[in-house]
Amino acid sequence: MTSAQTSASQMPPKPPGEDLPRHVAIIMDGNNRWARARGLSGIRGHRAGVEAVRAVIRRAAERGIQTLTLFAFSSENWRRPEAEVRALMELFLIALRREVKKLHDNGIRLSVIGDRSAFSSSIQKYVVRAEELTRDNTGLHLVVAANYGGRWDIVNAARHLAERVERNELEPDAIDEHAFQHELCLGDEAPIDLCIRTSGEQRISNFLLWQMAYAELYFTPLLWPDFDGQAFDMAIDDFCRRQRRFGMTDEQIEATGA
Repeated sequence: MTSAQTSASQMPPKPPGEDLPRHVAIIMDGNNRWARARGLSGIRGHRAGVEAVRAVIRRAAERGIQTLTLFAFSSENWRRPEAEVRALMELFLIALRREVKKLHDNGIRLSVIGDRSAFSSSIQKYVVRAEELTRDNTGLHLVVAANYGGRWDIVNAARHLAERVERNELEPDAIDEHAFQHELCLGDEAPIDLCIRTSGEQRISNFLLWQMAYAELYFTPLLWPDFDGQAFDMAIDDFCRRQRRFGMTDEQIEATGA
């Protein structure tokens, strides 16, 4: 692990007084409800959701957000109807084939986090190609969470640390928050400053449990296909009006000039 990676992963939560969030995470919810309200099939809702993804990526890049993490498919989503899951996998593959070059041309780096082993060999191949193509881009870092679960991430990190201890590569006393964080999927990224969830639901649904320890939460009744660049701006503006404490008192925050 490079020194640059180490410093990034150990970055503290965004301190008071800095306006824009460095890292925004979004739980994209409401595609099926959007489709049902229009008498359409669920897959039509997911296709409409792709347009919202494009709009939000574009606006996040314009606003100078460093990292945007999108919850595309949870480890629990395999329980959905087989036809819907199959259609989602087809959409994922189509997006990997058609959208990655556009991301690359705009300097966006793409990473996919989660357990890839359950995906088809074609999806796994295109994920690797996409990450390799965009690896050196220096613009927005777009992270797609697919077959991801926060508990899985934490258990996986614990397993890796245990294996290192077993191989005598690590002393148990050396395991602290930083060591643990390095083993997580987003170990090299800044902590999440803002988590947005669409569709009116007010929960985080096993998403980035460790990484959202100090995140500000923003819930909107908009269904995901209706969430556009303007809605993203509203979430960012709401974040900028909040006072983040990180355990400090009002007096301490005032002393920082926030």
